[in-house]
Amino acid sequence: MATNTSVKADQDAPAVTEMLARFAVNHPSRGWSDEVDKEAHRTFANWVGCAIGPSTHETVVAALAAVKELSPAGQASLLGRSEKVDIANAALLNGISSHTFDFDDTHLKTIIHPAGPVASAVLSLGEHLDISGRDLIDALVIGIEVSCRVGNAIYPDHYDRGWHITGSTGMLGSAAACARLLKLDPARTQMALGIAASQPIGLREQFGTMTKPFHPGGAAKVGLMSALMAKHGYTASKRALEAPRGLMQVFSNKTDWSEITDRLGETWEIALNTYKPFACGIVIHPGIDGCIQLREQHKLKPGDIKKVTVKVHSLVLELTGKKTPATGLESKFSVYHSCAVGLIYGRAGEHEYTDEVVNSAQVLALRAKVEAIVDNSIDEASSDIHIQTTDGRALHIFVEHAIGSVQRPMSEAQLKAKFVDQSAPVLGEEKSQKAWTVASGIASCSDLKQLITSATKAP
Repeated sequence: MATNTSVKADQDAPAVTEMLARFAVNHPSRGWSDEVDKEAHRTFANWVGCAIGPSTHETVVAALAAVKELSPAGQASLLGRSEKVDIANAALLNGISSHTFDFDDTHLKTIIHPAGPVASAVLSLGEHLDISGRDLIDALVIGIEVSCRVGNAIYPDHYDRGWHITGSTGMLGSAAACARLLKLDPARTQMALGIAASQPIGLREQFGTMTKPFHPGGAAKVGLMSALMAKHGYTASKRALEAPRGLMQVFSNKTDWSEITDRLGETWEIALNTYKPFACGIVIHPGIDGCIQLREQHKLKPGDIKKVTVKVHSLVLELTGKKTPATGLESKFSVYHSCAVGLIYGRAGEHEYTDEVVNSAQVLALRAKVEAIVDNSIDEASSDIHIQTTDGRALHIFVEHAIGSVQRPMSEAQLKAKFVDQSAPVLGEEKSQKAWTVASGIASCSDLKQLITSATKAP
């Protein structure tokens, strides 16, 4: 029998599965500051817009067609669409849609996109249970705390192995959030986490394909189903997270238990959440930001540019080093394409990541002039950009933190503009404005009917 002795297992790890279960169901409603509650609303509203925008994309259409083959019951709604499906597949499909444009929120400490798995699960289950908006926000905060604290404890080793950490921790957050909505006791919530722990989802190999957005959707469905199974008495290991052969020690050589145990219920990971102004991999954002700034400062046109040199941390090229993307999905992981469209259009929204733009002559020509160089003295959240112009000028900018980061957060007006820009082509301007108002103030709603009405199409 083979035995791996390269890393000594921690036999005395704290009982974090039980600890997180008790926290998930016992922490009081709105047991955090006004600032944290505000960020939770920003997180939810941003997620709703990100789910509506791609709701007619071929990725969502294909996944919905597969779900319909199962003849699902019409229990829960799909944002941006008229159909209803069962609650588990509503969580799956809304999660897929919310990540299809790669425009959703990011917990920069771990690169987790926290809302996708959790919000997708709580909205579908919450609609079915007829919960209040306050209950939804409470479950969202709790679920994101669980997934991000586990992520903190195993990042970056777990991510470096090739796991897409959004999906491979998100099922824990969605399980915790759904257990709270179902009013499970701590013992059954512990089982829900244990069931979910055997269903990690997401490989980084899938980046640039339709399967990347499957990860948060799949995690949402897994977490919801795990909570339902636990409700009905299904069992799992009580130490599914911390045991030597449990999720965390199998997932990672790094297991910093203090990231889970320290000040649990006192500090909140959702307070560190960020929102993307650009519809692509987060590590490219400093480069795009810098290119747009140079374009605006020097009134650059594509024909003015001789060469673009972007110095970045090695992780940037590892994640987004596709030199010749052929599709919109691939281009979201190309620092070359992203810097080119930033310089050409002065933006990098979803339109700049369509198949048509990716293969346009103007973008291809400028993309060929972009060179990315690894410099690990530069933080992965930064970028150093040099542009040589055809008339001999040498332009330079260093971006320490991109717009949308914790240090340079998007304003409410910017978040609303992003929401409407995505949702209005699907719902219409008036309905889109209404959806923003409801989503951004969801805790004041006695139920979710206003949100569902404004954020979906009539049957």
